[in-house]
Amino acid sequence: MADSIKINKLEIENVKRIKAVKIEPTKNGLTIVGGNNNQGKTSVLDSIAWALGGDRYKPSNATRDGSTIPPNLHIVMSNGLVVERKGKNSSLKVTDPNGNKGGQQLLNDFVEQLALDLPKFMESSGKEKAQTLLKIIGVGDQLTALEQQEKELYNERLYVGRTADQKVKFAKEQPYYPDAPKDLVSPSDLIKQQQEILARNGKNEEYRRNAVNMKAEYDSLNMEIENLRKMIQEKMERHEALSEALEAANKTVSELHDESTAELEASIANIEEINRKVRANLDKDKAEEDARAYQDQYNELTKKIEDVRDQKTELLNAADLPLPELSVKEGELIYKGQQWDNMSGSDRLKVSTAIVRKLNPKCGFVLLDKLEQMDLVTLNEFGQWLEQEGLQAIATRVSTGDECSIIIEDGYVVKDLEAGKAEAPAAPTWKAGVF
Repeated sequence: MADSIKINKLEIENVKRIKAVKIEPTKNGLTIVGGNNNQGKTSVLDSIAWALGGDRYKPSNATRDGSTIPPNLHIVMSNGLVVERKGKNSSLKVTDPNGNKGGQQLLNDFVEQLALDLPKFMESSGKEKAQTLLKIIGVGDQLTALEQQEKELYNERLYVGRTADQKVKFAKEQPYYPDAPKDLVSPSDLIKQQQEILARNGKNEEYRRNAVNMKAEYDSLNMEIENLRKMIQEKMERHEALSEALEAANKTVSELHDESTAELEASIANIEEINRKVRANLDKDKAEEDARAYQDQYNELTKKIEDVRDQKTELLNAADLPLPELSVKEGELIYKGQQWDNMSGSDRLKVSTAIVRKLNPKCGFVLLDKLEQMDLVTLNEFGQWLEQEGLQAIATRVSTGDECSIIIEDGYVVKDLEAGKAEAPAAPTWKAGVF
């Protein structure tokens, strides 16, 4: 970043394994302090952290073993501040470009603590990393509320889904009888229907008997007509009346149809079986209705969960994130779709560095220890990314290869690969104790 503050030059003497070291870090990109084990590489980073971060970073045994001269630290920052620690008590002195003196408070304004102690961030839990990022972009409380809402909806949907599955299974297990009536059969209703049919059939029987009687009387009168001519007029009148009545009666009888009670009798006899089937069908219908209701609830909850997830996505998309493809999902830091434990070493460093830079945009540098875990291709890619982002990283690596900016041996800079020069390990180029 244009206004971020970086380290222009540092000089260290008699700190831990360091005898005398001068470094001018690359402004943007990676400055690698190389060398074999136990030569003083990490002591360089510890010295910078102590000088800029305060006594909390002071090594427990700060003075180099065998030295009678106390530690001397001299750092020049890109904003013109000169930071010094020297003397018996390693007192801090901060001088601004105008010659004014200051102390630790002046440094705290632009020195990000995690830039001095990146492992503290990298070794924190996934949720702690995510909380740090959310704090930076200012959406932590909103995202927590949305995730709680999503969790509650998810649990409710899980219950509804299980219940719906149970209802569907229960409905499938219920027997069904397509030939059974829709409603339960009442014995009294069937008996009443039977009695009504029997009553109507009794009437029919009465009509039949009347017809038979009329026919008998008609036949008798015919005989009397033949035998009793004297009474013909009277009998003819009666004959005519009976003839008309008989015609009507015969017509009625021809139209009569007896109803069968066999079906009702069978229903009465099998009423329990019929009602068992009806109840089974009603149970199945109810089970299917319940299953549909729970499925509808499940679909509605799914829609609500998707809405909440969309709100979370919109919230994070609208936030000013330190890196593209960096996000938070279910309380965990996500980069390029991967959680922290699945990220590559270079991606972890990239994410950590970007977040630390975002914590305090004024701090334009970061300290990185043990970069030997990276192969040369990855190291180069990481360096290019730092340059692109305008970040300065001072790092250590167990190596004496060309990828190193300087090489330290026995507390001295023995080779400055960027400047193409070598220094004798036993003869520092400045007077001991004086920068």
